[in-house]
Amino acid sequence: MKLLMLGGTEFAGRAVVTAALARGWEVTVFHRGRHEPPAGVESLLGDRTAPDGLAALTEGRWDMVVDTWSSDPTAVRDAARLLADRVGRYVYVSSRSVYAWPPAAGPAEDGPLVEASPDATEVPYAEAKRGGELAALAALGEERVLLGRAGLIIGPWENVGRLPWWLNRIARGGPVLAPGPRDLPLQYIDVRDMAEWLLDAAEAGLSGPYDLVSPPGHTTMGELLDACVRATGSDAELRWTDPEAILGAGIEPWTGLPIWIPRGELYDAIHGGDVSRALAAGLRCRPVAETVEDTWAWLRGLGGAAPQRADRPRLGLTPEQEAKALGALGL
Repeated sequence: MKLLMLGGTEFAGRAVVTAALARGWEVTVFHRGRHEPPAGVESLLGDRTAPDGLAALTEGRWDMVVDTWSSDPTAVRDAARLLADRVGRYVYVSSRSVYAWPPAAGPAEDGPLVEASPDATEVPYAEAKRGGELAALAALGEERVLLGRAGLIIGPWENVGRLPWWLNRIARGGPVLAPGPRDLPLQYIDVRDMAEWLLDAAEAGLSGPYDLVSPPGHTTMGELLDACVRATGSDAELRWTDPEAILGAGIEPWTGLPIWIPRGELYDAIHGGDVSRALAAGLRCRPVAETVEDTWAWLRGLGGAAPQRADRPRLGLTPEQEAKALGALGL
């Protein structure tokens, strides 16, 4: 198979490239040159947001293209139009954020979607992802477009800072503010499991939208943090704390304590999705311990400092903020 990866040097794109290379596929990576792509690919340079930025893609044919773009939908529109007659299938890594808010509990692929346009610029994340979907569909048609609507993504190469923050925090040891309850079910996808499924599905000729995340309750908050303690070999003491006390201390879910969200409407939307369609189509999710251990090994190889996307805020409490909260809560 011949794969064109738009991006491919960081997180989701890198996982796709790594998985394709492991299959012996011929891989071309189109990127801006800010990071080195994996060895063994053909590298094409260009900036999708610049005039004539797609010039390097005016020639060539591929069996499939994978696109992870999450900003202006016009970038997806222009790439899809340019490639429509020279690729077999367009795989767009979208997001479960495309569903209209508030979503029903246990939303599936047939849920109502946000209003969006493939010609939009400078729009919020949800509208950007839905606009990207519409752009790909308009250029290639429903039968040739696979939409992978990802949920929470973690694993090696993460450049958002969720699991890396927890690993580095627990590696420091000592009392750790652990957001309860311990048995709070979590739903996420290891980036490598997502990549493998996308390639399998595209090769099999699947099309249309698929929510890509583990089954609800694939792990729990307690199992995740316990796995972090084991992987790092830390002497950390997890101080489990009721959600009400954490919120009362002014700590923001999701950003102050990454991944964690207390039960409620937002929790249901992120950690309670119906993924039966993807599971029926072969999605397999590895154990949380494997995701944690491999992410820690990758982090250690970088000296503990994970890459950080410039367009995303830095996540997690500072040591000072956590110490203040632990003191105020009597922990």
